[in-house]
Amino acid sequence: MPSAPLPAAIRPGLDELIRLSQPAAGLRLASATVRALQSGQYLTAFKGRGMEFDETRPYAQGDDVRQLDWKVTARTGKPHTKLFREERERPVFLSVDYRAAMFFATRGMFKSAMAARLAALIAWSARAHGDRVGGQIFSEAGRVEFKPDHGHRAVLRLLKALVDPADPAAGDTAETALEDALSRLPRHARPGSLVFVFSDFRHLNAQGEAALSRLARHCDGVLVMISDPLEQALPLGRHRYAMAGRELLVDANRDTAAEHERRFLERQQRVRSLALGHGLRFVACRTLDDPLLILQQGIRRHPN
Repeated sequence: MPSAPLPAAIRPGLDELIRLSQPAAGLRLASATVRALQSGQYLTAFKGRGMEFDETRPYAQGDDVRQLDWKVTARTGKPHTKLFREERERPVFLSVDYRAAMFFATRGMFKSAMAARLAALIAWSARAHGDRVGGQIFSEAGRVEFKPDHGHRAVLRLLKALVDPADPAAGDTAETALEDALSRLPRHARPGSLVFVFSDFRHLNAQGEAALSRLARHCDGVLVMISDPLEQALPLGRHRYAMAGRELLVDANRDTAAEHERRFLERQQRVRSLALGHGLRFVACRTLDDPLLILQQGIRRHPN
């Protein structure tokens, strides 16, 4: 017997994710570099983007001497420069964290539901601008991965996996699941790709950080850290919450609440510093935020 539909705040339906294609069409995120997103400008040159030979013309002052066409120069006796045409198509790869702790919220929507909506908006934006879309969805139960491909079908296969994820109750540890997923990113994202990671980045270890460092050498990337208000600020007193099918009892006084907030801010700053230190973009997102506004405003905001 099929299970009853889940509320949209817990898990968005396929129809809703498909409808996001309309607002996503106005986003110019998939065709922008991280540096362009930071400055508000949209560039035509991408990190590691492939270039296609176009023609040769006589050398002009200011041309890059590394692009001299030595064969034509030798044949004509005059220096000539190679001109290249940029490959406009860009792979966009979306990594979505569906570990057990992502299926949680005290306000707004589940962190996993926010990640799904953000990923859907970017996927539709990429498709609207002619880019290829691929991704991975990972949890303690394993992962499903899609190579970047063209068209409506490539987006739909990703969305279907987002609304029907694997059971997060068994398999790897949360730390291993994140480490393995991040370690696989450089294999899937070819040089010049634009990579988004949607996660709470809990249990990020040194191996995961190293994988993001390798990724940043050849790709542009955006780390979107999703959190619930409870993760930053504990209410004083005793409270019960449901998390990943388990009951969570919180009993906080002023000291424990202050320590809880300190640890969260420390984790957030660690991810922010990791991103900015390697030329990646960092975006903080809460479960009560509007996902479209996060992409319209948050990603374009220059980091402080």
